[in-house]
Amino acid sequence: MAQAQAAPASPHTLTGNVGLYSQYIFRGLTQTNREPAIQGGFDYSHASGFYVGTWASNISWLRDGGAYSAGGSGEFDFYGGFKGSIGKSDFTYDVGTLYYWYPGDANTLANPLNPKADAWEIYGALGWKWISVKYSHVVSNKAFAVLDASGTYYLDFSAAVPLGDSGITVDAHYGIQKFKGQDARLIGVASNDNACSYDDWRLGLSYALPKDFTIGAFYTDTSGANSLCYGTPFETPAGVYPKNLAKGTGTVYIKKTF
Repeated sequence: MAQAQAAPASPHTLTGNVGLYSQYIFRGLTQTNREPAIQGGFDYSHASGFYVGTWASNISWLRDGGAYSAGGSGEFDFYGGFKGSIGKSDFTYDVGTLYYWYPGDANTLANPLNPKADAWEIYGALGWKWISVKYSHVVSNKAFAVLDASGTYYLDFSAAVPLGDSGITVDAHYGIQKFKGQDARLIGVASNDNACSYDDWRLGLSYALPKDFTIGAFYTDTSGANSLCYGTPFETPAGVYPKNLAKGTGTVYIKKTF
């Protein structure tokens, strides 16, 4: 009897993810004033290496600091690019672009110069087994509610090392956030670099559970973060947030991929 031939594998892959976090941390900064966040997204990839995706989370920093007068409670990311292996080695590459969209209305009554927080970056990354380095470069004129920020960049050094077959992965990261330009609201006070640049680091553990669930915990902190950009009204220089966004903090989470 002739054997039935197996159907060829599809070159298309669609995946999703959803997670509950005790807070949303982005590049070492809390985005939800130490409050919980629900996050999730969808990704499409092709066997050629092409991919596109979207991801979203609740946030509060835009309303907490008075940058938005309406909206400002969500972040929506849209990205796409190409990634793959370099030859038959353990080296990988990833190049693409990412747009951060923060719907809502900038608080121009507080300051007519207040911008929307949307930002557009292009990025490139190289990886080897469990370690990677990624460079993200701002191409929009403003970024994360900072004016004249074109050329701002973020350098990310990360490692995710599995501990044998235990299901436990050690996560470590060091990042350098470097702002460029001169925000018109800070003329005579500080440049974007002096006011908003900083370094951050993260150390954590995750554990893989059945049915594609993962639990984890990590600690983050920053160095050189100026309170002018990230601090509270009680600090010197005075910031505008109810809590310092850049202080060391711990986060726990559970997420599922599907």
